[in-house]
Amino acid sequence: MMFCKENSLFRTLQCLQEESRVSLNAVDSLDALLSDINKGHWDSVLQAVSYLSLPANILQDLYSQVVLELAELREVDTAHHLLRETAPMNSLKQANPERYLRIEALIKKNHFDANEAYEGLSKEKIRGHLAQNVSTCAELRACLGTLFVAAPSRLLALVGQAMKWQQHVGLLPKNARIDVFRGVAKDSEVEAEQCPTMIARRVKFGEKSHPECVTFSPDGQFCVSGSVDGFVEVWDHQTGTLRKDLQYQDEGSFMMHEKAVIAVAFNKDSELLASGSQDGQVKVWRVATGQCVRRYEKAHNEGVTCVTWSKDSTQLLTGSFDFTARVHGIKSGKTLKEFRGHKSYVNSAAYSKDGSKVITASSDSHVIVFDSKTTEILNTLTPPPPAHCSSIMDYAVNSAIVAPKIAGYSEQEDLIFVCTRTNTILLMNLAGQVLKSFCSGKRDKGDFVAMTISPKGEWLHAVAEDNTLYCFSVASGGLEQTLKVAEKEVIGLAHHPSRNVIAGFAGDGTMVFMRA
Repeated sequence: MMFCKENSLFRTLQCLQEESRVSLNAVDSLDALLSDINKGHWDSVLQAVSYLSLPANILQDLYSQVVLELAELREVDTAHHLLRETAPMNSLKQANPERYLRIEALIKKNHFDANEAYEGLSKEKIRGHLAQNVSTCAELRACLGTLFVAAPSRLLALVGQAMKWQQHVGLLPKNARIDVFRGVAKDSEVEAEQCPTMIARRVKFGEKSHPECVTFSPDGQFCVSGSVDGFVEVWDHQTGTLRKDLQYQDEGSFMMHEKAVIAVAFNKDSELLASGSQDGQVKVWRVATGQCVRRYEKAHNEGVTCVTWSKDSTQLLTGSFDFTARVHGIKSGKTLKEFRGHKSYVNSAAYSKDGSKVITASSDSHVIVFDSKTTEILNTLTPPPPAHCSSIMDYAVNSAIVAPKIAGYSEQEDLIFVCTRTNTILLMNLAGQVLKSFCSGKRDKGDFVAMTISPKGEWLHAVAEDNTLYCFSVASGGLEQTLKVAEKEVIGLAHHPSRNVIAGFAGDGTMVFMRA
Protein backbone atom coordinates (compact mmCIF):
# COMPACT_ATOMS: atom_id res chain seq x y z
CA MET A 1 0.00 0.00 0.00
CA MET A 2 2.84 2.35 0.85
CA PHE A 3 4.44 1.53 -2.52
CA CYS A 4 1.18 2.46 -4.28
CA LYS A 5 0.96 5.73 -2.36
CA GLU A 6 4.59 6.67 -3.06
CA ASN A 7 4.10 6.02 -6.77
CA SER A 8 0.76 7.84 -7.00
CA LEU A 9 -1.16 4.62 -7.75
CA PHE A 10 -4.15 5.93 -5.83
CA ARG A 11 -6.85 3.86 -7.55
CA THR A 12 -4.84 0.70 -6.96
CA LEU A 13 -4.32 1.70 -3.33
CA GLN A 14 -8.04 2.36 -2.87
CA CYS A 15 -9.03 -1.00 -4.38
CA LEU A 16 -6.41 -2.81 -2.31
CA GLN A 17 -7.69 -1.20 0.90
CA GLU A 18 -11.31 -1.98 0.05
CA GLU A 19 -10.71 -5.59 -0.97
CA SER A 20 -8.34 -6.44 1.89
CA ARG A 21 -10.27 -4.40 4.45
CA VAL A 22 -6.92 -3.20 5.72
CA SER A 23 -6.08 0.51 5.70
CA LEU A 24 -2.60 1.82 5.01
CA ASN A 25 -2.61 3.64 8.38
CA ALA A 26 0.69 5.38 7.66
CA VAL A 27 1.96 8.88 6.91
CA ASP A 28 5.23 10.02 5.42
CA SER A 29 5.90 12.24 8.44
CA LEU A 30 3.85 12.75 11.59
CA ASP A 31 5.52 16.14 12.22
CA ALA A 32 4.53 17.30 8.72
CA LEU A 33 0.92 16.24 9.32
CA LEU A 34 0.74 18.11 12.64
CA SER A 35 2.31 21.18 11.04
CA ASP A 36 -0.28 21.12 8.23
CA ILE A 37 -3.11 20.94 10.80
CA ASN A 38 -1.69 23.91 12.75
CA LYS A 39 -1.32 25.95 9.55
CA GLY A 40 -4.71 24.98 8.13
CA HIS A 41 -3.34 23.26 5.03
CA TRP A 42 -6.51 21.20 4.84
CA ASP A 43 -5.98 19.78 1.35
CA SER A 44 -2.80 18.03 2.56
CA VAL A 45 -4.41 17.08 5.88
CA LEU A 46 -7.46 15.43 4.31
CA GLN A 47 -5.31 13.48 1.85
CA ALA A 48 -3.06 12.25 4.67
CA VAL A 49 -5.86 11.22 7.05
CA SER A 50 -7.58 9.29 4.25
CA TYR A 51 -4.85 6.64 4.75
CA LEU A 52 -5.22 6.55 8.56
CA SER A 53 -7.52 4.65 10.90
CA LEU A 54 -8.25 7.50 13.33
CA PRO A 55 -11.02 7.39 15.98
CA ALA A 56 -14.39 8.63 14.72
CA ASN A 57 -14.51 11.61 17.11
CA ILE A 58 -11.13 12.95 15.94
CA LEU A 59 -12.13 12.64 12.27
CA GLN A 60 -15.46 14.35 13.00
CA ASP A 61 -13.66 17.26 14.73
CA LEU A 62 -11.19 17.60 11.83
CA TYR A 63 -13.86 17.60 9.12
CA SER A 64 -16.11 19.95 11.11
CA GLN A 65 -13.28 22.49 11.36
CA VAL A 66 -12.53 22.18 7.64
CA VAL A 67 -16.21 22.74 6.76
CA LEU A 68 -16.41 25.84 9.00
CA GLU A 69 -13.20 27.36 7.64
CA LEU A 70 -14.42 26.80 4.06
CA ALA A 71 -17.65 28.56 5.00
CA GLU A 72 -15.62 31.46 6.41
CA LEU A 73 -13.83 31.72 3.07
CA ARG A 74 -17.28 31.65 1.40
CA GLU A 75 -16.47 28.32 -0.35
CA VAL A 76 -20.03 27.35 0.43
CA ASP A 77 -20.47 24.69 -2.27
CA THR A 78 -17.33 22.86 -1.20
CA ALA A 79 -18.36 23.11 2.46
CA HIS A 80 -21.80 21.65 1.62
CA HIS A 81 -20.17 18.80 -0.35
CA LEU A 82 -17.91 17.83 2.57
CA LEU A 83 -20.82 18.04 4.98
CA ARG A 84 -23.12 15.79 2.96
CA GLU A 85 -20.79 13.42 1.08
CA THR A 86 -17.99 12.44 3.50
CA ALA A 87 -18.08 9.46 5.85
CA PRO A 88 -16.98 11.36 9.02
CA MET A 89 -19.73 13.95 8.63
CA ASN A 90 -22.34 11.28 7.90
CA SER A 91 -21.28 9.48 11.07
CA LEU A 92 -21.56 12.82 12.96
CA LYS A 93 -25.11 13.17 11.64
CA GLN A 94 -25.98 9.81 13.15
CA ALA A 95 -24.06 10.21 16.43
CA ASN A 96 -24.71 13.92 17.17
CA PRO A 97 -27.52 15.30 14.98
CA GLU A 98 -27.70 18.59 16.94
CA ARG A 99 -24.06 19.42 16.18
CA TYR A 100 -24.51 18.46 12.53
CA LEU A 101 -27.59 20.69 12.14
CA ARG A 102 -25.77 23.59 13.85
CA ILE A 103 -22.87 23.34 11.33
CA GLU A 104 -25.36 23.13 8.45
CA ALA A 105 -27.14 26.25 9.69
CA LEU A 106 -23.86 28.20 10.02
CA ILE A 107 -22.99 27.38 6.39
CA LYS A 108 -26.37 28.60 5.14
CA LYS A 109 -26.08 32.03 6.80
CA ASN A 110 -25.33 34.94 4.47
CA HIS A 111 -22.89 36.39 6.98
CA PHE A 112 -20.30 34.17 8.70
CA ASP A 113 -19.78 34.97 12.39
CA ALA A 114 -16.39 33.52 13.43
CA ASN A 115 -17.06 34.10 17.14
CA GLU A 116 -20.29 32.12 16.93
CA ALA A 117 -18.86 29.39 14.70
CA TYR A 118 -15.73 28.78 16.79
CA GLU A 119 -17.56 29.29 20.09
CA GLY A 120 -15.33 32.12 21.27
CA LEU A 121 -12.01 30.35 20.45
CA SER A 122 -9.49 31.35 17.79
CA LYS A 123 -8.92 29.17 14.73
CA GLU A 124 -5.29 28.74 15.77
CA LYS A 125 -6.26 27.39 19.19
CA ILE A 126 -8.77 24.92 17.70
CA ARG A 127 -6.17 23.75 15.16
CA GLY A 128 -3.64 23.26 17.95
CA HIS A 129 -6.16 21.23 19.92
CA LEU A 130 -6.84 19.04 16.83
CA ALA A 131 -3.11 18.52 16.27
CA GLN A 132 -2.69 17.52 19.90
CA ASN A 133 -5.47 14.92 19.62
CA VAL A 134 -3.95 13.43 16.45
CA SER A 135 -0.50 13.37 18.07
CA THR A 136 -1.81 11.62 21.19
CA CYS A 137 -3.60 9.08 19.02
CA ALA A 138 -0.40 8.46 17.04
CA GLU A 139 1.65 7.93 20.20
CA LEU A 140 -0.94 5.44 21.45
CA ARG A 141 -0.76 3.52 18.18
CA ALA A 142 3.03 3.48 18.31
CA CYS A 143 2.85 1.94 21.79
CA LEU A 144 0.54 -0.75 20.45
CA GLY A 145 2.98 -1.51 17.66
CA THR A 146 0.72 -0.25 14.84
CA LEU A 147 2.44 1.27 11.82
CA PHE A 148 1.95 5.04 11.67
CA VAL A 149 5.05 6.41 9.98
CA ALA A 150 6.54 4.33 7.16
CA ALA A 151 10.11 4.73 5.91
CA PRO A 152 10.37 5.76 2.23
CA SER A 153 10.66 2.90 -0.32
CA ARG A 154 9.99 0.37 2.43
CA LEU A 155 8.70 -2.30 0.03
CA LEU A 156 11.73 -2.05 -2.24
CA ALA A 157 14.03 -2.23 0.78
CA LEU A 158 12.26 -5.38 2.02
CA VAL A 159 12.45 -7.02 -1.41
CA GLY A 160 16.15 -6.14 -1.61
CA GLN A 161 16.80 -7.65 1.82
CA ALA A 162 14.88 -10.80 0.87
CA MET A 163 16.91 -11.23 -2.33
CA LYS A 164 20.18 -10.75 -0.42
CA TRP A 165 19.10 -13.46 1.99
CA GLN A 166 18.23 -15.80 -0.90
CA GLN A 167 21.68 -15.18 -2.39
CA HIS A 168 23.26 -15.79 1.03
CA VAL A 169 21.62 -19.23 1.39
CA GLY A 170 22.23 -20.13 -2.26
CA LEU A 171 18.64 -19.97 -3.50
CA LEU A 172 19.30 -17.13 -5.92
CA PRO A 173 22.44 -16.94 -8.06
CA LYS A 174 24.06 -13.50 -8.18
CA ASN A 175 22.86 -11.21 -10.99
CA ALA A 176 20.03 -13.64 -11.82
CA ARG A 177 16.59 -12.41 -12.78
CA ILE A 178 13.86 -13.27 -10.29
CA ASP A 179 10.50 -14.82 -11.13
CA VAL A 180 8.31 -12.83 -8.72
CA PHE A 181 5.37 -15.21 -9.00
CA ARG A 182 7.32 -18.36 -8.10
CA GLY A 183 9.97 -16.68 -5.95
CA VAL A 184 12.90 -18.32 -7.72
CA ALA A 185 15.60 -17.40 -10.20
CA LYS A 186 14.20 -17.01 -13.70
CA ASP A 187 17.42 -18.12 -15.31
CA SER A 188 19.16 -20.70 -13.18
CA GLU A 189 22.92 -20.63 -13.18
CA VAL A 190 23.96 -23.45 -15.52
CA GLU A 191 27.52 -24.71 -15.18
CA ALA A 192 29.58 -26.29 -17.94
CA GLU A 193 29.23 -30.01 -17.32
CA GLN A 194 32.15 -31.69 -15.58
CA CYS A 195 32.87 -34.82 -13.55
CA PRO A 196 32.76 -34.54 -9.76
CA THR A 197 36.23 -34.70 -8.25
CA MET A 198 35.54 -34.41 -4.53
CA ILE A 199 33.02 -34.91 -1.78
CA ALA A 200 31.98 -31.39 -0.80
CA ARG A 201 29.51 -32.26 1.98
CA ARG A 202 28.70 -35.39 3.95
CA VAL A 203 25.46 -35.91 5.91
CA LYS A 204 25.22 -38.57 8.59
CA PHE A 205 21.75 -39.93 9.37
CA GLY A 206 20.69 -41.39 12.71
CA GLU A 207 22.04 -44.69 14.01
CA LYS A 208 19.00 -46.70 12.87
CA SER A 209 18.31 -44.71 9.72
CA HIS A 210 19.64 -44.33 6.20
CA PRO A 211 18.34 -42.71 2.99
CA GLU A 212 16.63 -45.05 0.51
CA CYS A 213 16.05 -42.42 -2.20
CA VAL A 214 17.14 -38.87 -3.05
CA THR A 215 16.07 -36.36 -5.69
CA PHE A 216 16.65 -32.71 -6.64
CA SER A 217 13.84 -30.35 -7.60
CA PRO A 218 13.86 -29.20 -11.26
CA ASP A 219 14.56 -25.60 -10.19
CA GLY A 220 17.57 -26.75 -8.12
CA GLN A 221 16.27 -25.26 -4.86
CA PHE A 222 15.57 -28.46 -2.96
CA CYS A 223 17.27 -31.77 -2.35
CA VAL A 224 14.90 -34.30 -0.79
CA SER A 225 15.67 -37.64 0.83
CA GLY A 226 13.34 -40.48 1.77
CA SER A 227 14.53 -42.65 4.68
CA VAL A 228 14.09 -46.15 5.95
CA ASP A 229 12.42 -44.73 9.08
CA GLY A 230 9.68 -43.03 7.02
CA PHE A 231 10.99 -39.45 7.09
CA VAL A 232 10.96 -37.22 3.99
CA GLU A 233 13.48 -34.42 4.57
CA VAL A 234 14.48 -31.33 2.59
CA TRP A 235 18.19 -30.45 2.48
CA ASP A 236 20.45 -27.58 1.47
CA HIS A 237 23.00 -29.27 -0.78
CA GLN A 238 25.49 -26.40 -0.37
CA THR A 239 25.73 -26.67 3.40
CA GLY A 240 24.67 -30.28 3.93
CA THR A 241 22.07 -29.18 6.49
CA LEU A 242 18.30 -29.36 6.78
CA ARG A 243 16.43 -26.45 5.22
CA LYS A 244 15.32 -24.44 8.26
CA ASP A 245 13.81 -21.70 6.08
CA LEU A 246 10.90 -24.15 5.68
CA GLN A 247 8.87 -23.36 8.79
CA TYR A 248 7.62 -26.89 9.40
CA GLN A 249 11.16 -28.31 9.44
CA ASP A 250 12.37 -25.46 11.64
CA GLU A 251 9.65 -26.40 14.13
CA GLY A 252 10.71 -30.06 14.07
CA SER A 253 7.80 -31.27 11.93
CA PHE A 254 8.45 -33.38 8.81
CA MET A 255 6.73 -35.03 5.88
CA MET A 256 6.37 -38.69 6.87
CA HIS A 257 5.21 -42.22 6.01
CA GLU A 258 4.61 -45.08 8.43
CA LYS A 259 6.99 -47.35 6.48
CA ALA A 260 10.30 -46.85 4.66
CA VAL A 261 10.21 -44.25 1.88
CA ILE A 262 11.85 -45.77 -1.21
CA ALA A 263 10.82 -43.38 -4.03
CA VAL A 264 10.54 -39.58 -4.35
CA ALA A 265 9.97 -37.28 -7.34
CA PHE A 266 9.14 -33.59 -7.98
CA ASN A 267 6.72 -32.27 -10.55
CA LYS A 268 8.15 -29.91 -13.19
CA ASP A 269 7.22 -26.75 -11.23
CA SER A 270 9.10 -27.97 -8.13
CA GLU A 271 6.02 -27.24 -6.01
CA LEU A 272 4.71 -30.77 -5.48
CA LEU A 273 6.62 -33.83 -4.27
CA ALA A 274 5.41 -37.41 -4.62
CA SER A 275 6.74 -40.06 -2.24
CA GLY A 276 6.18 -43.82 -2.27
CA SER A 277 6.68 -46.20 0.64
CA GLN A 278 7.31 -49.87 1.33
CA ASP A 279 3.65 -50.55 2.18
CA GLY A 280 2.43 -49.47 -1.29
CA GLN A 281 1.29 -46.00 -0.21
CA VAL A 282 1.91 -42.83 -2.26
CA LYS A 283 1.59 -39.30 -0.87
CA VAL A 284 1.74 -35.96 -2.67
CA TRP A 285 3.13 -33.02 -0.67
CA ARG A 286 3.28 -29.26 -1.09
CA VAL A 287 6.96 -28.74 -0.29
CA ALA A 288 6.67 -25.09 0.78
CA THR A 289 4.26 -25.96 3.61
CA GLY A 290 4.83 -29.68 4.19
CA GLN A 291 1.09 -30.26 3.67
CA CYS A 292 -0.10 -33.60 2.25
CA VAL A 293 -2.47 -32.70 -0.61
CA ARG A 294 -3.17 -36.20 -1.98
CA ARG A 295 -2.90 -39.72 -0.58
CA TYR A 296 -3.14 -43.11 -2.30
CA GLU A 297 -3.43 -45.68 0.47
CA LYS A 298 -3.00 -48.65 -1.86
CA ALA A 299 -1.26 -47.33 -4.95
CA HIS A 300 0.25 -50.84 -5.14
CA ASN A 301 -0.14 -54.12 -3.30
CA GLU A 302 3.53 -54.01 -2.33
CA GLY A 303 6.29 -51.38 -2.01
CA VAL A 304 6.53 -48.48 -4.48
CA THR A 305 9.97 -48.62 -6.11
CA CYS A 306 9.78 -45.53 -8.34
CA VAL A 307 7.66 -42.44 -8.96
CA THR A 308 7.50 -40.23 -12.07
CA TRP A 309 5.25 -37.27 -12.92
CA SER A 310 3.57 -36.75 -16.27
CA LYS A 311 4.64 -33.58 -18.09
CA ASP A 312 1.43 -31.73 -17.22
CA SER A 313 1.61 -32.81 -13.54
CA THR A 314 -1.88 -34.35 -13.71
CA GLN A 315 -0.77 -37.97 -13.28
CA LEU A 316 1.76 -40.10 -11.42
CA LEU A 317 3.49 -43.14 -12.90
CA THR A 318 4.69 -45.65 -10.31
CA GLY A 319 6.49 -49.00 -10.31
CA SER A 320 6.35 -51.64 -7.61
CA PHE A 321 7.55 -54.88 -6.10
CA ASP A 322 4.14 -56.29 -7.19
CA PHE A 323 5.51 -56.64 -10.79
CA THR A 324 3.32 -53.81 -12.17
CA ALA A 325 3.48 -50.15 -13.12
CA ARG A 326 0.44 -47.95 -12.61
CA VAL A 327 -0.84 -44.47 -13.46
CA HIS A 328 -2.73 -42.49 -10.80
CA GLY A 329 -4.81 -39.33 -11.33
CA ILE A 330 -3.94 -36.33 -9.16
CA LYS A 331 -7.44 -34.79 -9.30
CA SER A 332 -9.40 -38.02 -8.97
CA GLY A 333 -7.06 -39.65 -6.46
CA LYS A 334 -7.67 -42.96 -8.23
CA THR A 335 -5.58 -45.52 -10.10
CA LEU A 336 -6.30 -45.03 -13.80
CA LYS A 337 -4.15 -47.62 -15.61
CA GLU A 338 -2.04 -50.69 -14.96
CA PHE A 339 0.88 -51.97 -17.04
CA ARG A 340 1.41 -55.74 -16.76
CA GLY A 341 4.00 -58.01 -18.33
CA HIS A 342 6.94 -58.28 -15.95
CA LYS A 343 7.65 -61.41 -13.92
CA SER A 344 9.61 -59.67 -11.16
CA TYR A 345 10.06 -56.31 -9.45
CA VAL A 346 9.59 -53.16 -11.55
CA ASN A 347 12.67 -51.11 -10.65
CA SER A 348 12.05 -48.04 -12.81
CA ALA A 349 9.24 -46.59 -14.92
CA ALA A 350 9.48 -43.55 -17.19
CA TYR A 351 7.55 -41.76 -19.92
CA SER A 352 9.05 -41.33 -23.38
CA LYS A 353 9.83 -37.74 -24.42
CA ASP A 354 6.43 -37.24 -26.07
CA GLY A 355 4.57 -39.15 -23.35
CA SER A 356 3.17 -41.72 -25.79
CA LYS A 357 5.08 -44.63 -24.26
CA VAL A 358 5.89 -45.98 -20.82
CA ILE A 359 9.28 -47.69 -20.42
CA THR A 360 9.76 -50.06 -17.49
CA ALA A 361 12.84 -51.94 -16.24
CA SER A 362 12.59 -55.06 -14.11
CA SER A 363 14.58 -57.58 -12.13
CA ASP A 364 13.30 -60.17 -14.64
CA SER A 365 16.11 -58.95 -16.99
CA HIS A 366 13.71 -57.20 -19.39
CA VAL A 367 12.79 -53.67 -20.42
CA ILE A 368 9.20 -53.37 -21.68
CA VAL A 369 7.90 -50.54 -23.88
CA PHE A 370 4.15 -49.95 -23.39
CA ASP A 371 1.64 -47.76 -25.19
CA SER A 372 0.85 -45.18 -22.48
CA LYS A 373 -2.81 -44.85 -23.56
CA THR A 374 -3.80 -48.47 -24.17
CA THR A 375 -1.20 -50.17 -21.86
CA GLU A 376 -0.47 -52.53 -24.77
CA ILE A 377 3.07 -53.99 -24.91
CA LEU A 378 4.84 -52.54 -27.97
CA ASN A 379 8.21 -54.20 -27.47
CA THR A 380 10.17 -56.25 -24.96
CA LEU A 381 13.91 -55.64 -24.80
CA THR A 382 16.45 -58.01 -23.28
CA PRO A 383 19.74 -56.13 -22.78
CA PRO A 384 22.58 -58.46 -23.83
CA PRO A 385 25.10 -59.30 -21.08
CA PRO A 386 28.82 -58.45 -21.45
CA ALA A 387 30.97 -60.99 -23.30
CA HIS A 388 32.49 -62.39 -20.12
CA CYS A 389 29.05 -63.15 -18.60
CA SER A 390 26.95 -66.24 -19.22
CA SER A 391 24.24 -65.68 -21.82
CA ILE A 392 21.85 -68.14 -20.15
CA MET A 393 21.71 -66.25 -16.86
CA ASP A 394 19.23 -63.47 -16.05
CA TYR A 395 20.67 -60.10 -15.07
CA ALA A 396 18.35 -57.68 -13.22
CA VAL A 397 17.77 -54.35 -14.94
CA ASN A 398 18.22 -51.75 -12.20
CA SER A 399 16.92 -48.84 -14.26
CA ALA A 400 16.19 -47.54 -17.75
CA ILE A 401 16.55 -43.76 -18.11
CA VAL A 402 15.31 -41.85 -21.15
CA ALA A 403 18.36 -40.01 -22.54
CA PRO A 404 18.38 -36.26 -23.12
CA LYS A 405 19.46 -35.00 -26.53
CA ILE A 406 22.77 -36.64 -27.45
CA ALA A 407 25.05 -35.28 -30.15
CA GLY A 408 25.16 -37.55 -33.20
CA TYR A 409 21.71 -39.06 -32.64
CA SER A 410 18.28 -37.94 -33.84
CA GLU A 411 16.44 -35.76 -31.34
CA GLN A 412 13.15 -37.41 -32.37
CA GLU A 413 14.33 -40.93 -31.51
CA ASP A 414 13.89 -42.13 -27.94
CA LEU A 415 17.14 -43.54 -26.57
CA ILE A 416 17.54 -45.15 -23.17
CA PHE A 417 20.46 -45.79 -20.85
CA VAL A 418 20.02 -49.28 -19.42
CA CYS A 419 21.75 -50.23 -16.18
CA THR A 420 21.88 -53.99 -15.61
CA ARG A 421 23.45 -55.82 -12.68
CA THR A 422 26.66 -56.26 -14.70
CA ASN A 423 29.76 -54.14 -15.16
CA THR A 424 28.34 -52.60 -18.36
CA ILE A 425 25.71 -49.92 -18.99
CA LEU A 426 24.11 -49.81 -22.45
CA LEU A 427 22.74 -47.01 -24.63
CA MET A 428 19.88 -48.53 -26.63
CA ASN A 429 17.00 -47.50 -28.85
CA LEU A 430 13.47 -48.77 -28.30
CA ALA A 431 13.89 -51.36 -31.03
CA GLY A 432 16.45 -53.07 -28.81
CA GLN A 433 19.57 -52.08 -30.75
CA VAL A 434 22.71 -51.43 -28.64
CA LEU A 435 24.29 -48.15 -29.74
CA LYS A 436 27.04 -47.77 -27.14
CA SER A 437 28.35 -49.46 -24.01
CA PHE A 438 30.07 -48.16 -20.88
CA CYS A 439 32.13 -50.64 -18.84
CA SER A 440 33.66 -50.31 -15.36
CA GLY A 441 36.48 -52.65 -16.41
CA LYS A 442 36.18 -54.60 -13.15
CA ARG A 443 34.88 -58.17 -12.95
CA ASP A 444 35.13 -58.33 -9.17
CA LYS A 445 32.66 -55.92 -7.49
CA GLY A 446 32.45 -53.92 -10.72
CA ASP A 447 28.74 -54.59 -11.34
CA PHE A 448 26.66 -51.40 -11.43
CA VAL A 449 24.02 -50.64 -8.81
CA ALA A 450 22.63 -47.29 -10.00
CA MET A 451 23.23 -44.53 -12.54
CA THR A 452 22.34 -40.91 -13.31
CA ILE A 453 22.78 -38.70 -16.37
CA SER A 454 24.04 -35.11 -16.44
CA PRO A 455 21.35 -32.58 -17.48
CA LYS A 456 22.75 -32.04 -20.99
CA GLY A 457 23.57 -35.70 -21.47
CA GLU A 458 27.33 -35.20 -21.72
CA TRP A 459 28.20 -37.47 -18.79
CA LEU A 460 27.00 -40.82 -17.51
CA HIS A 461 27.64 -41.38 -13.80
CA ALA A 462 27.24 -44.82 -12.27
CA VAL A 463 28.06 -46.39 -8.93
CA ALA A 464 29.20 -50.02 -8.65
CA GLU A 465 29.33 -52.69 -5.95
CA ASP A 466 32.77 -51.41 -4.92
CA ASN A 467 30.98 -48.16 -3.76
CA THR A 468 32.89 -46.14 -6.37
CA LEU A 469 31.46 -43.56 -8.74
CA TYR A 470 32.41 -44.13 -12.40
CA CYS A 471 32.16 -41.12 -14.72
CA PHE A 472 31.87 -41.82 -18.46
CA SER A 473 31.97 -39.43 -21.39
CA VAL A 474 28.80 -40.16 -23.37
CA ALA A 475 30.44 -38.93 -26.59
CA SER A 476 33.46 -41.24 -26.42
CA GLY A 477 32.15 -43.96 -24.12
CA GLY A 478 35.42 -43.72 -22.17
CA LEU A 479 35.85 -43.82 -18.40
CA GLU A 480 37.15 -40.39 -17.37
CA GLN A 481 36.98 -40.27 -13.57
CA THR A 482 36.36 -42.38 -10.46
CA LEU A 483 35.53 -41.29 -6.92
CA LYS A 484 34.92 -43.28 -3.74
CA VAL A 485 31.37 -42.52 -2.53
CA ALA A 486 31.02 -44.43 0.76
CA GLU A 487 32.53 -47.29 2.71
CA LYS A 488 29.70 -49.72 2.08
CA GLU A 489 26.42 -50.36 0.25
CA VAL A 490 25.85 -47.33 -1.98
CA ILE A 491 22.16 -47.40 -2.92
CA GLY A 492 21.74 -44.69 -5.54
CA LEU A 493 22.57 -41.35 -7.16
CA ALA A 494 20.81 -38.12 -8.10
CA HIS A 495 22.12 -35.27 -10.30
CA HIS A 496 21.44 -31.56 -9.72
CA PRO A 497 19.46 -30.08 -12.66
CA SER A 498 21.92 -27.27 -13.47
CA ARG A 499 25.12 -27.70 -11.45
CA ASN A 500 27.89 -30.26 -11.27
CA VAL A 501 26.56 -31.69 -8.03
CA ILE A 502 25.69 -35.35 -7.50
CA ALA A 503 24.06 -36.74 -4.39
CA GLY A 504 25.03 -40.27 -3.42
CA PHE A 505 23.37 -42.21 -0.62
CA ALA A 506 24.31 -45.42 1.16
CA GLY A 507 23.07 -48.05 3.56
CA ASP A 508 25.68 -47.01 6.12
CA GLY A 509 23.54 -43.95 6.93
CA THR A 510 25.43 -41.38 4.84
CA MET A 511 24.46 -39.01 2.06
CA VAL A 512 27.23 -37.18 0.23
CA PHE A 513 27.24 -34.24 -2.16
CA MET A 514 29.97 -34.62 -4.78
CA ARG A 515 31.03 -31.78 -7.04
CA ALA A 516 33.71 -30.74 -9.51
